[in-house]
Parts: sequence; structure tokens; C-alpha cells
Amino acid sequence: MIKIGIIIGSTRPGRNGHDVGTWVRDLAAAHAGSTARFDLVDLSEHALPLLDEAVPAAQAPGRQPHTVRWAERVASYDAFIVVTPEYNTAPPAALTNAIDYLCQEWAGKPVAYVGYGIFGAVTAVQHLRAQAGVLRMADIGPQVALTLREDFSGLTDFQPRGLHTVQLHALVDELLAWAQALRPLRGAPLSLHPTA
Repeated sequence: MIKIGIIIGSTRPGRNGHDVGTWVRDLAAAHAGSTARFDLVDLSEHALPLLDEAVPAAQAPGRQPHTVRWAERVASYDAFIVVTPEYNTAPPAALTNAIDYLCQEWAGKPVAYVGYGIFGAVTAVQHLRAQAGVLRMADIGPQVALTLREDFSGLTDFQPRGLHTVQLHALVDELLAWAQALRPLRGAPLSLHPTA
């Protein structure tokens, strides 16, 4: 069975991310059936401080207990769906920080995006796509862009339009295809700095 981690990227009190993440999980699980398992990975439960490892993750695994726990959690998944808002045209600092903690644990795995914000967090997702490429993740094309004006009542009550169900199903189908195709690469060392 393919294991998908749905990363809730906001840790802000009063965030919409948990509602969006739960919607993603429930729709994705119903659509995929027994072929995949979808888990919420809530950054607020991991309480990662600002990056406090002396050596960059690309050079060596982290040693802090919170880094080891985070690495084990991320390593256990075959693919990811990142649920992100957009703050000042960028993803939340907590999400970027969590990504920066690791390197090898992300490599060779596909990632998809569900964004929410005034314009569907499309600029934040562009930032994340660039980061995914550096980490040797397979960043897939389909994404879901939820807008605060059209998919949230009063900016907080999540009421997604029906078209997003179709979009999410397409995202899940492609993510699962990539996860299956890349499975042989899981655990294989991928050099971030190839030598000539």
C-alpha cells in the first residue's frame, strides 16, 4: 500500500489548514480506496524550532531529538500532499523550516500541492515547487487552488466548490502513479552534489 503524508503547513492559531487537510484526506482516501493510505502530518504537532542543526541536512542527518523524530516520520511516506496558505506571496515560515530540516528523506518522492488564500496560494506553491526540485522530489503538475472569496464563507468557514473534488481526484491519480513509479528509488542514496 502506498503511504501519503498530507502536510498541514500552517501552525498559526485559527488557521484554515486543518479543515482543508481533513477535506483532502477524506476525499483522497475515498477516491483511492485500498490502494493508498492518507495521513495528516500536522506541523503544529511536531513543534520544530527554527533550524538548529549545526550541519546542513544535505551533508549529514540531523542529531537533535526533534530532527530525528521528524526524519523518521517523513521517511515513512512514499509521497506527499502539501496543504499551504500564502503569507506575503510565500509559504509559511513553519513549512519552509520543516522542509529545510531534512534532505534525503524527501528525495525520490512525488509531491502535490493544495493551496488556499486570496488567490489560491499559487505564488506560495511556486516557491515550494522550486524547493522540491532542489531536493530531488518529483513535483507533479495538478494542484488545487482554493480562494478565500469563493471557497470560504466569511474567510474562515471552509465550503469548497464542487469543481475542486474533480481537481483533487486528478491530483491523487497522478500522485499515486508517480509514487508507484518512483518506489524503487526509495531509500537509494541520491547525490545532491554530483561530481564530474
